[in-house]
Amino acid sequence: MTPQEQKAAIRAERLKLREAIPAHDRIEKSLAMAAHAEETLHFTPGAVISGFFPIRSEPDLRPLMARLRERGARLCLPVVIDRQTIVFRELFVDAPLVSTGFGTSGPGPEAPEVDPDILLMPLSAFDRTGHRIGYGAGYYDRAIDRLHKKDMDPQLVGIAFDCQEVASVPAEPHDVGLNAMLTESGYRRFTRRIG
Repeated sequence: MTPQEQKAAIRAERLKLREAIPAHDRIEKSLAMAAHAEETLHFTPGAVISGFFPIRSEPDLRPLMARLRERGARLCLPVVIDRQTIVFRELFVDAPLVSTGFGTSGPGPEAPEVDPDILLMPLSAFDRTGHRIGYGAGYYDRAIDRLHKKDMDPQLVGIAFDCQEVASVPAEPHDVGLNAMLTESGYRRFTRRIG
């Protein structure tokens, strides 16, 4: 199998496991993630942090995002612009939300676009070295590349449940590793590298 075929098989397997987590357990696990990140996710007030609102069986980051805002973070959400591009729009308290693609919602076009210092990234699978498998569309890969071209190096924090960990993710030369991984069991840091 090619690396892409291996990734597709792992993605399907791990998302099936994630889907099997009962909804009330996902809530408890999401709250545990928020508690772990509050103790270990370091940033200076005013830092721009991109979160996401949950779709399907993803962890619910809203409790964590509220805590990050209380600590002085500026929050933003990814918005799908077209088949190739996501941008990050600032999320203000009580601002109206609109449909932003893939069944999620976020700030509308009147919200300013910002460049995140920290990306909290949903994913399908990850391994103990910080490699990840996304959902297969490459939105985050392209967004990270755009930020790098602006001489920015955002912290990349994967967000998933423990059941999404695998022994090894087949890495490709263009893959960018994570700085850290947040699950219900805790916050793990990695030495990030490309490939």
